[in-house]
Amino acid sequence: MFIRFAAVTLASALLLSSATFSWAQQSPAGTNGSAPGNSSDAAAAQQTAPANSTASTNQQTPQKKENDPDPSGGALQQSTAQTPQKPTSGTSNDRLFMALPNFLTLENAGNVPPLTTGQKFRAVARGAFDYVQYPWYGFVAGLSQAENSEPGYGQGAEGYGKRYAAAFADGTIENFMVGAVFPSILRQDPRFFQTSEGGFKHRAGYAISRIFVTRTDSGRSQFNYSEILGSALAAGISTNTYHPRGFVTTHYNPATGAVTYGHQASDRTLPNTLSVWGTQVGYDTITIVIKEFWPDVRRKFMAKKEAGQARPLP
Repeated sequence: MFIRFAAVTLASALLLSSATFSWAQQSPAGTNGSAPGNSSDAAAAQQTAPANSTASTNQQTPQKKENDPDPSGGALQQSTAQTPQKPTSGTSNDRLFMALPNFLTLENAGNVPPLTTGQKFRAVARGAFDYVQYPWYGFVAGLSQAENSEPGYGQGAEGYGKRYAAAFADGTIENFMVGAVFPSILRQDPRFFQTSEGGFKHRAGYAISRIFVTRTDSGRSQFNYSEILGSALAAGISTNTYHPRGFVTTHYNPATGAVTYGHQASDRTLPNTLSVWGTQVGYDTITIVIKEFWPDVRRKFMAKKEAGQARPLP
């Protein structure tokens, strides 16, 4: 089944992520292997440096203005400090492996305002219909056709088209149920709040626990009904509506004049629905662990890239 292939692919990526994280933990302090929090402090220091420089310049060369009651330039500094900041949308623009949408993951977010119902649906729609999804589902449909999974779809262009539509519908329905419909009804937060605290086991355990525990819109911890019930309903809808029914095949043997009948069992069964449900939860578990460690991999990649660009030419 194509979902098993996707799970294996993501598992391989997880191993790569964990290896990179372990290497980063072994790096000495003050190098590129520093903790993410130190990087944030450094970035904050860089952001505040220009303001301090400006303040120092203003104090050294004060200019008297008609509407400035403080000759030392105090009014100018106060105006700069009160500059309004652009409000955030509560989502991100991040992409896993620089490609796959990761818009509902926040890194070192702390306390952030809850998403409205409209924001939840817009964020899920943004990821579900992202340009990367179209070739991805094309690839998935090709694998399914090569394995001749769900023979009721047939082969050729028609069979491929049905598999492509089914794969796209499966992913889209599950994304909306887990990330928008149930979180809106139950007032749960569909975002994943990545943490940078602790070692690999602690962080991996935290990520896995988010499948069963999530935040409410009010900031409390609650059982993740959105993930468990949402994926279950998505599996029930997809398996029992547009996936193939059982069918009978006939084969005529001209040598004997006999007709042989064959029966292909239906995919619309309770065991198959439960199997799809379990596969979707497993897929989401692997994905969320990768989301936890992806910022470490990204920072390490960017540090290597910047180091290569800064290297002097021979």
